Amino acid sequence: MKFLDIGEVAARSGMKPSALRYYEETGLISSVSRHGLRRQFPPEVLLQLKLIAMAKSAGFSLEEIAGMFGRNGMPELPRDVFREKAAEIDRQIHELSALRDTLRHVADCRAPSHMECPSFRRLLDAVGKPEGKRHQAGRRAYRSQL
Repeated sequence: MKFLDIGEVAARSGMKPSALRYYEETGLISSVSRHGLRRQFPPEVLLQLKLIAMAKSAGFSLEEIAGMFGRNGMPELPRDVFREKAAEIDRQIHELSALRDTLRHVADCRAPSHMECPSFRRLLDAVGKPEGKRHQAGRRAYRSQL
């Protein structure tokens, strides 16, 4: 098996060698040997790094990510945790969509004052509603101005 030196892993993954050393220090990845002073990694490290990057983008902490790898370094992905994180991201998407709609309305509203605009008032009222109703109310208010 051909091992990858830390410079090659950095180049192929887009991560800095310092990040790779930190990930190794914290147990997220493991080198298998050294060639001089340069760490050598198995090719599977590239898959591990992709999973780490995806999990970080999803908002998982490094500690949570470390728990997603078994002792052999292979992923042991907890499906229930991923479903929960996906639901959290869905909630964020809905909240951000409502916020985007409100901002667009504020920018495009033809009323002389936003406080006189019934659609703006509905958008503000939607802020205090539970997420599903808030999103629906915000979209209705935005669409009524189109």
